[in-house]
Amino acid sequence: MQAREVHGGIHLRPAPAKSTRPAPPRQLLPVPANFTDRESDLASLNDLRATGLPLIVVSGPAGIGKTTLVSRWLRSLSGEFPDGQLYADLRGHSAGEPVRPVEILGQFLRALGAGPPPTDAAELGSLWRSLTADRRIAIMLDNSFTAAQVRPLLLGGPDGLVVVTSRRRLTGLRMQGAGFHQLDALGPAAGVELLTRGIGADRVAGELSSVHRLVALCAGLPLAVCLASARLATRPRQSVGALADALARNTGGGRLAALEVEGETSVRKALDASYAVLSSGTARLYRTLGLLPVRTFDAMIAAASCGESSDWAERRLDELVEANLVEDVGPETYRFHDLLRIHAHDRAMEDDTGAAREEALRRFCDWCLYTTTAAQERLTPVQFTLPRTYVHRPDLPLPFADDVAALGWLDAHRAQLLDAVRLAAGRGWYDTSWMLVDALWPLFLRLRHYAEWIEAHKIGLEAARRAGNSVAERQMLNSGAIGLGAAGHTEEAAAWYRDSLQAAREAGDLRDEGQALLGLGACHREAGRAAEAVAHLNRAISVWEGCGYPRGAALARTTLGEIALAAGAFDEAVDCFTRAHAALVAVNDPHDAARALVFLGRADVRAGAYAKGVARMNEALAVFTGSGAVFWQARTLEMLGESAAEHGDETVAEGLLAQALALFETTSPADARRLGGGG
Repeated sequence: MQAREVHGGIHLRPAPAKSTRPAPPRQLLPVPANFTDRESDLASLNDLRATGLPLIVVSGPAGIGKTTLVSRWLRSLSGEFPDGQLYADLRGHSAGEPVRPVEILGQFLRALGAGPPPTDAAELGSLWRSLTADRRIAIMLDNSFTAAQVRPLLLGGPDGLVVVTSRRRLTGLRMQGAGFHQLDALGPAAGVELLTRGIGADRVAGELSSVHRLVALCAGLPLAVCLASARLATRPRQSVGALADALARNTGGGRLAALEVEGETSVRKALDASYAVLSSGTARLYRTLGLLPVRTFDAMIAAASCGESSDWAERRLDELVEANLVEDVGPETYRFHDLLRIHAHDRAMEDDTGAAREEALRRFCDWCLYTTTAAQERLTPVQFTLPRTYVHRPDLPLPFADDVAALGWLDAHRAQLLDAVRLAAGRGWYDTSWMLVDALWPLFLRLRHYAEWIEAHKIGLEAARRAGNSVAERQMLNSGAIGLGAAGHTEEAAAWYRDSLQAAREAGDLRDEGQALLGLGACHREAGRAAEAVAHLNRAISVWEGCGYPRGAALARTTLGEIALAAGAFDEAVDCFTRAHAALVAVNDPHDAARALVFLGRADVRAGAYAKGVARMNEALAVFTGSGAVFWQARTLEMLGESAAEHGDETVAEGLLAQALALFETTSPADARRLGGGG
């Protein structure tokens, strides 16, 4: 201050201080104009927010739309966070190392006007917590890799919100009170809408069926749909059907290659980034699972296919689930997203040797054969079983401990087991293929999946012939013909039995000769030729008794009893069933003994011994219920219902027949139609 003269006191006042806070940062990514659907996901995030959670993790596989969803949601909440919305890409799946938390803290502090941040990590974290203690801020941490990467970036106060996106589930953040939302694939309608926004409604309307097919081939991944629409947009003369055909033809990595557009992140690149950070053992499991011809799998299949322990497989499956590369879809059951399965298969073809791929597939088939054979030995111990051979005999515990669990395991895994039958036949492992079919006998016998029964035996018959095993060929002919006959293909079944009979006689195999005669008798009976049926059945009994096979003779007498019962010869039927039941009990065949018993009970009722007959049928029903033989539960309930109706108990009869119908609907649609009056 300069002055010539100063009079009086001078008071110096500082100028009013200017605010040091800059404008609140608004760093969220823009939402693409083609954002589609996700109303239920937005509602779920709102529900999590309503609980007051300060931390939410949104996870899902690459390309599923996590970043777009969270950006859209947080933008809708901008009024709740007047102090700003911050964004950081943690580059958890980018090339190079993920971003260190200290780099993000410095970026955030500068955005909030804190000046040059300190260089010491502890001091930096302390300043961050202090600065955010009373601020209402929303933070989006995109592409996070680990929970440890997120923890230092959490807010210091209760009024903010941190939302994390990750291809991993980041379950370690439960310790910080996180809420979790798993993002799933788009539904078909949303996929069509997304494609429509890319190529126009007129183009979609002109090829609607092809559009639906294209969206299905993109498997609900928004990234894949967007790439497909971008490809079509740059080729206005290309039909949607042509692109769909190209994707459908490329079942392997070619489909991923077809979903590439210059300048865009491709599906392949996104999945490669997720794959690159897996541990070596988990990456090997991922590749191996991609080779298997199955839609779902469990830890035992994973362990067997890799030649490892179940504990090893469970730990690595957990890592794949955490990384959102496989889905946990039920109790101990997993599956691949469609495009992820293609990617896993592609990586196996590129990263594994041909010998390694061959070994994995062989181990898978050997596991299927090993477990199915164990179930067969438990469920039908008296059934004639041909020897089994293995290239890699599994050293794993069986996945069942009793008869019911064994049958349940066979039924739950029947699609995988049939895939193994097809795989083995296709690769020329013919012995493994027919052995698997042979081992599936109790599944077919008790649960009557006719289509699979017939298909499997046609494959098994061809495999046995290619293997040059005449005994196995006759086994396939006989057990396959039983399925054909049970499914109503009587003439084809008879042709199979005649081939079996000729082969058995040429080989001098009396046991197989009796089996073929029994089958031909059943075919004649089904065709209404009772006299021819009885002649063949009596010849079967003679052959079997001559070679000392009482079980076969008992099975033939059971069928003779059915013919007598249908003809109204009740005393003759009771005699046949009584002898058959006694013989089957003696050889410890509880299933077929129960079959003879239920028919014996029905014959008793028809002969006038109602109480005795109902008691026997209920005894048989208990055996079928205990073993899980659903088809025979239904047959027994039907016979009980018919008996009650004949006895005048209409209400009881209606209830029993309704139960039978419900069970037939799950095992034998033809019987359901017959019982329900549908023809």
